[in-house]
Amino acid sequence: MKTPLLLIGLSSMVVAADPISLFNGKDLTGWHADVPAADKDTKLGPSFVVRDGLLVSLGKPGGHLITDKEFSNYKLEVQYRFAAKPGNCGVLVHASKPRVLYNMFPQSIEVQMQSGDAGDFWCIGENIEVPEMEKRRPKKNGQAYGGGANDARRILNLTDGSEKPPGEWNTMLIECKGDAVKVWVNGTLVNDGSKCTATKGQIALQAEGSEVEFRKIEVTQ
Repeated sequence: MKTPLLLIGLSSMVVAADPISLFNGKDLTGWHADVPAADKDTKLGPSFVVRDGLLVSLGKPGGHLITDKEFSNYKLEVQYRFAAKPGNCGVLVHASKPRVLYNMFPQSIEVQMQSGDAGDFWCIGENIEVPEMEKRRPKKNGQAYGGGANDARRILNLTDGSEKPPGEWNTMLIECKGDAVKVWVNGTLVNDGSKCTATKGQIALQAEGSEVEFRKIEVTQ
């Protein structure tokens, strides 16, 4: 007779974890960069810097800033803006093996940040499914669904126009729970996938041709 009461008591003790900031506002502690061009040119300038308390992806040379730690079952909140003009960048979740695609992109699921397309999924050596696959993940020339170079890797988001103009801050919320990944941009659900082939990994930010500023990168597990 005491067991149900004990279970009720234990369940009432479960509390949400406190958010963990992945960026301290001062330096890139907890992160490491993978910039392929730096392999041959050790004097190459950095692709990621801290400027005025912001983490800045300079866009060039191309590469990724990757967390030292792995994460699973979490919510990731990223506040970002393209300060000068529309641009391209991305947040990668479940990142693992580096440079699996085009000798550049780590194995992962990319959540697109490119202006006008924020919330698209790009499969990079991993895979994920969404409803209406034929409509939202168009194939060309007999492509397969997958994360390889010749696969149909792009999954279109649910809605465009959720982003703010350059110079204004956007909030992207990514929820990774089991094999599901959901994405909101400024409060609007823009993608919802399941059956992901990875359920844990590192988090990465891209340098992909455009300067983008980050003022908040926070994980809640």
